[in-house]
Amino acid sequence: MAESESESQHVRSLLAGEERDFLVRNNGDQVKIENLNGKIIGLYFSASWCGPCRRFTPNLVEVYNELLSKGNFEVVFISDDHDEEAFNGYFSKMPWLAMPFSDASDRDRLRKLFKVRGIPFLVIIDGATGKVLTVKGTSVVGDYGSGSYPFTPERLNECKEVEEEVKRNQTLKSVLVSNSRDFLVSNDGNKNSFNEKLFLKIDFYRVLRRETIIQVPISELEGRMIGLYFSISGYGRCSEFTLKLKQVYEELKERGESLEIVLVSLDDEEQSFDQDFKGMPWFAMPFQDQTCEKLIRYFELQALPTLVIIGKDGKTLHSNAAELIEEHGVGAYPFSSEKLAELAEIEKARRDAQTLESLLVSGELDYVIGKDGVKVPVSELVGKNVLLYFSASWCPPCRAFLPKLIDAYHKIKAKDTAFELIFISSDRDEASFDGFYAGMPWLALPFGDDRKKSLTRTFKIQGIPSLVAIGPSGRTVTDEAKDLIARFGPDAYPFTDEKVKVLEAKLEEMMKGWPEKLKFALHDQHELKLTRRSTYICDDCEEEVSDWAYSCELCDFDVHPKCAFGKDDVKGGGAEEVEGKEDENEKQYDGMEGYVCDGDVCRKA
Repeated sequence: MAESESESQHVRSLLAGEERDFLVRNNGDQVKIENLNGKIIGLYFSASWCGPCRRFTPNLVEVYNELLSKGNFEVVFISDDHDEEAFNGYFSKMPWLAMPFSDASDRDRLRKLFKVRGIPFLVIIDGATGKVLTVKGTSVVGDYGSGSYPFTPERLNECKEVEEEVKRNQTLKSVLVSNSRDFLVSNDGNKNSFNEKLFLKIDFYRVLRRETIIQVPISELEGRMIGLYFSISGYGRCSEFTLKLKQVYEELKERGESLEIVLVSLDDEEQSFDQDFKGMPWFAMPFQDQTCEKLIRYFELQALPTLVIIGKDGKTLHSNAAELIEEHGVGAYPFSSEKLAELAEIEKARRDAQTLESLLVSGELDYVIGKDGVKVPVSELVGKNVLLYFSASWCPPCRAFLPKLIDAYHKIKAKDTAFELIFISSDRDEASFDGFYAGMPWLALPFGDDRKKSLTRTFKIQGIPSLVAIGPSGRTVTDEAKDLIARFGPDAYPFTDEKVKVLEAKLEEMMKGWPEKLKFALHDQHELKLTRRSTYICDDCEEEVSDWAYSCELCDFDVHPKCAFGKDDVKGGGAEEVEGKEDENEKQYDGMEGYVCDGDVCRKA
């Protein structure tokens, strides 16, 4: 972000409007901006319509109240609500200040200044100097709470060291117990079976009944294997996995195994949580418990569903066993290294036996389609290098990547006719599929084809666009062909390890003249370090680029080498402009059910 501009801002110039020198409280009182001089200020970009914001706000309220006694910390709410009624309702639950909703121009100015691309977003500023202490305030507050005060780099490093020490000495209590809660809940619909089959096996002397909820002390679960099940009701993959997990759980219970499941729900509505939990035979974190947000960051949640396995010793045994259970069912238990090695051998044997027909032929479905719906037998593709392209018209990153892929396709095809690409659509309707496919020069699976589901599961597709390379033998060459094309273009073909090593060596040779650290005018307060990155947005040219960047981790600032050097001829870093940048029409796709679009990929929520 353009922190060099923000650091020089005094509190007044940062927060005041042309004819406004005050902020407001939720009771209508006006507070002069000069009262914030010298304080540490958190600029909280949030909105009532945003589920993650509603989950994070109670955490921030708790931290704010804990820091009140210090008298040196203030939060200013910068609303992204669409109307004043929504703003007022949301702000009424906040104990801090806000920029008036009517001052839309200044709210927009701050969003642009700090390059707010998603919410909740918390920027913490030293009001005495105008310096930005961190743009990662949501993570800092979620991970370290009030202990992160005064939010200086030194204090955050200390917190990080403490967190690493906690992880090294992790216990079930350190994961699940909070300052205000030492229990889990079980729903009343299951209490009879729990009393008979589970409660009598353990001394649950402290089981408390409250209406239809049973509180179960976390201490009583120590010494057992625990699965933390991160889920959200109404999401198809979670609903499907819940059925599979329930089957595995009940089978293990019948065998007398000591596995317990704890639901960590990401639901925003209590009614949805209650309805979903009602049919589950296991425990849960209380609805919207503040620890849920902490666990999301603690375990670096990447996808849903996720099942984190905690061993009997309280240590993390597996970061996500969901795929293991989906593929192997009860056979994945007890998730030990020996079991994983056994399953890996099974998976290796499956991969070694893989052919193009085993991937693309299912009963009478033994073809793909070309233009005008022409059927092309899979048998005609055997022996070729084939790319499987998972994509959708509603996905902005997919549309942005498509021109680069078309260019690479034509150049590769011109050199090797034994090459083909197959589009596998995630579009919601046939009209969208037809419109998107019309601009592609390759083959496709028919819209709504059942083989899409099996291919998605086989290659563990969590986000789009995704590109899987299949070699002439029918075996998988790489599932990272998209990144290789983004970095090297058509030169990446045929995507083998040997080819990538050659390209990497050329890039390393070119980089010998690049400094490890440098100063950059747009961000002159910190040195920028040469860092390997995936796709990112250059904060100078604002292009979407790949591979290497000069970065400031503290400020989340990234600049491409060609911009850092002031040259246009730096190669190897994906500096070429990607067509199809986000436009106004793309905003309608950001909320496509089941996906979250971020950077160069739309991931399953």
